[in-house]
Amino acid sequence: MKILLLIMPLIFTSNAWSADAITGAVQQQPLNIAAIIMFLIFVIATIGITFWAAKKNRTAADHYSAGGDITGFQNGLAIAGDYMSAASFLGISGLVYMSGYDGLIYSIGFLIGWPLILFLIAERLRNLGKYTFADVASYRLDQFPIRALAASGSLSVVALYLIAQMVGAGKLIQLLFGLPYELAVIMVGILMILYVTFGGMLATTWVQIIKAVLLLSGASFMAFMVLKQVGFDVNELFQQAVNAHPKGLKIMSPGGLLSDPISAISLGIALIFGTAGLPHILMRFFTVADAKEARKSVFYATGFIGYFYILTFVIGFGAIFMVSTNPEFLNLDGKLIGGNNMAAIHLSKAIGGDLFLGFISAVAFATILAVVSGLTLAGASSISHDLYACVIKHGQITGDDEMRVSKIATVVLGIVAILLGILFEEQNIAFMVGLAFAIAASANFPVLFLSMYWKNLTTRGAFIGGFAGLLTAIVLVIIGPIVWVDILGNTEALFPYKYPALFSVSIAFICIWFFSITDRSARGILERGRFMHQYIRSQTGVGAHGASEH
Repeated sequence: MKILLLIMPLIFTSNAWSADAITGAVQQQPLNIAAIIMFLIFVIATIGITFWAAKKNRTAADHYSAGGDITGFQNGLAIAGDYMSAASFLGISGLVYMSGYDGLIYSIGFLIGWPLILFLIAERLRNLGKYTFADVASYRLDQFPIRALAASGSLSVVALYLIAQMVGAGKLIQLLFGLPYELAVIMVGILMILYVTFGGMLATTWVQIIKAVLLLSGASFMAFMVLKQVGFDVNELFQQAVNAHPKGLKIMSPGGLLSDPISAISLGIALIFGTAGLPHILMRFFTVADAKEARKSVFYATGFIGYFYILTFVIGFGAIFMVSTNPEFLNLDGKLIGGNNMAAIHLSKAIGGDLFLGFISAVAFATILAVVSGLTLAGASSISHDLYACVIKHGQITGDDEMRVSKIATVVLGIVAILLGILFEEQNIAFMVGLAFAIAASANFPVLFLSMYWKNLTTRGAFIGGFAGLLTAIVLVIIGPIVWVDILGNTEALFPYKYPALFSVSIAFICIWFFSITDRSARGILERGRFMHQYIRSQTGVGAHGASEH
């Protein structure tokens, strides 16, 4: 327990830090022709896949869940592609470059949310759901309020995450490609609209798979070349890093990031439970045929993501002695050109020249395209399936009409994302990633988890508790130090902690519990009585939505 308490704050402070990796101020770099050529190759390949997927995208099941035909291995790669962000790749390796050992703790920490999904959620989710997690949350509850709640939580998470990714994409492309910010945001927006509108989940899945393979291949090559430099001797790797780093031996010991343990633990809760409540991650479990494949998906995804973060650790230490000692990568002040987050990019040039630099730069951009495509599809599905088909039309709608609404929603979301991405260019949007995780942990996760595991959950409890968690998370962030002081310019925050999840998740669970056990209505009694039927289906998969035939 002590180890957990020590590690958690370190871990979760890292996410905010890595989120800053692509949200801070950047300086536009010279035009990178090799990177642009590599990127164009990636774009042409993914548009070809989208064209192929569009021919198979005939039904609502194809559009939302790729017909359930994705294998566990493919889905594991796609989940990894959806989860491994450019911020993680550049941010974690940059943190290791700057601070050494702490980066290892951070790398491992990103995995903590996955066992929760593996052991508690993945299989039951696949057995009970169809297209979105709201299918599961509303399985035995009243459709209208629960789907409205789920859609509110999902769209809030998607909007915040999407803005952060779009702003990050614009700045990253300025940094890597030397292109203007607005052009970069518009390019990302148009490509994600094309992928999702025409190719649906199938095209999105393959974009994420290709991105994951490219990222893992590129990072593996970099780690291999770093280890080759030291004769594949890890001790020699550490020794050379200690010799080259200004902090010397101190980079091999933990840093002092425990100044605000409440905020750190709170952000930790947001990331652990938030990962299990992210709509674009949960949606991926409906793309496989059954619960067994869903379990395999998480198993493979955990392996790929864990392997990736180990590679970032080697890359970061390699950058310390291969980049920091090379004047080509340093400015007049002796600091890294473009900032510490460029450590992996500079290392790629040191290892493989301009060609490999172009490859890694294009891969970093591809990571953003994969993430925003998954987010857009999740947001559009929430609008078309949860709100329009199930709430407004009460299920009385054809699959073609539902797909048409989903595609319209995709285009609208894409345009809004482009406009907000440009509008927020100069804004401090670092809080958005933390808030997105906090909302997912406070509104989505408690309702989803208790709907599957707690017999006494009722619609009244889920609705009041879910919205209580959602509103608490938003209000506490607004009156907290990041928004109230840093953005609005007030002298002192009304809520002293940076991250609200410790309080908002607690309030959500308490409200759900209280308003459920005091619900004596006939509807509440009926909903409790349906639990056994839901439990049997969640365990056996009998009656679950299967794969469609193409």
